[in-house]
Amino acid sequence: MNKLILYLLGIWLGISSLAAQRTVIQVEAEKASQTETSKALKRKVAISRFSNETQYAKGLFYDKNNDPMGKQALDILSAKLAASGKFLLLERNDMDKLQEESQLNNAELQKIGADYLILGSITEFGRKNVGDQRVFSCTKTQIVEAAVTIRLVDAKTGLIIYSDEAKGDAELKTKETLGIGGQADYDATLSDKAISAAISKLVENVINKCTDKPWRAYFLAADDNGIIISGGQSQGISTGDIFAVKQRGKTVTNPQTGIKFELPGKTVGKLIVDAVQGDMPETEFSVVSMTEGEINPENLNEYYIEEAK
Repeated sequence: MNKLILYLLGIWLGISSLAAQRTVIQVEAEKASQTETSKALKRKVAISRFSNETQYAKGLFYDKNNDPMGKQALDILSAKLAASGKFLLLERNDMDKLQEESQLNNAELQKIGADYLILGSITEFGRKNVGDQRVFSCTKTQIVEAAVTIRLVDAKTGLIIYSDEAKGDAELKTKETLGIGGQADYDATLSDKAISAAISKLVENVINKCTDKPWRAYFLAADDNGIIISGGQSQGISTGDIFAVKQRGKTVTNPQTGIKFELPGKTVGKLIVDAVQGDMPETEFSVVSMTEGEINPENLNEYYIEEAK
């Protein structure tokens, strides 16, 4: 009887293990499928300025053009946006240094326009010490709090498409009991951690707002040698992908706002990716063939490519 129970238990465990493996495989397949279908051209983003609007570290010889805290916040935001892998970050803060370097190389600096500008500032910053003194023990906590405000601006229209504020804090706590324990002096790294924590809360929203618009690619060339479009492997494009070809819509002006905008395009064909080439994300391109419809090779600016639904 005991052997039969053990035998049945072994069968049940085997079936459960197989079911669990199938579930894991299925979840991984769904994730891979979502990754494959999520294609996005990198947006061109420039951080125009990041200033320190608080009174912290503003002494008699303060130079607003050389504010360490503002530059620190700019570097933290740049690093986090770059780590997302969804942007081409354009330098704006040290353009004069880039210009000087290009002149030393007897070359002209190629300036690229941004799709979005980020304007940011540190609006609150402060430090405080909190202590608790008891008969046999004492605790001391250093706390730094910071608030950061960011505006995301469409470079083509000047419209603010996203604006928000976030707060972050960092603390260091020490405890001493009967003379045993640790004591900590002034910790300058808490300032960095508080600013970084505040910026981290805003980065995800900035990424989402910049990628709200539909995925687009553009024709680079179309002649006897083939048809070439922008984008490559690092942007999720692979051989066999099919995309819709659209003709640009009419540009109209809204009399209420005075803003010009483009009406939705009309689908005029489809294309398939034959090969992807290029060494860097910025110079990648894809060789394609038209499977439906046709385009006018003399007027490629009238078309753009979107992911087929």
